Amino acid sequence: MDDATYDPNFKYDVASQPGAEQVKVCYACGTCTAGCPVAEVEARFSPRRIIRQILLGQRRAVLSSELLWYCETCYTCSAYCPQNVQFGDVMRALREMAIAEGYFSREVAERLRRVDRLAHAMRLELVRAALDAPEAPLPNALEKALEAIAARIKALEGAPDA
Repeated sequence: MDDATYDPNFKYDVASQPGAEQVKVCYACGTCTAGCPVAEVEARFSPRRIIRQILLGQRRAVLSSELLWYCETCYTCSAYCPQNVQFGDVMRALREMAIAEGYFSREVAERLRRVDRLAHAMRLELVRAALDAPEAPLPNALEKALEAIAARIKALEGAPDA
């Protein structure tokens, strides 16, 4: 690791952000990643790895990574963490730092917040459809949600990202 990719103050910078104060006490047990719903579907995403990168001073690698935006901030990881590291808050802090340091723009961040809201709305439509037809095969039950989901996506057309 060369000096250009290592910042010994990075962990302190992160820990100085609201909600991220506990990041330095992580001892990499991995329970955060074991419980993470994103890690279940995206092998590249690992809360444990991100925290290790923070502690190792890999500022550029962390702040420039698209993986910052994969976290759903559901706090499942925090429920399992024996050190009370609030990983969702750490991710929020990292996102703000990435914007402040020019790795991502505020416009990109707002666009991704809109995607998050849409994803939550889509999940609710799918849950409602599954509950409305509990005896139907799942694919058939979920088809009912497609129209509502399509309408939500269509509503985004022409709407500004910021």
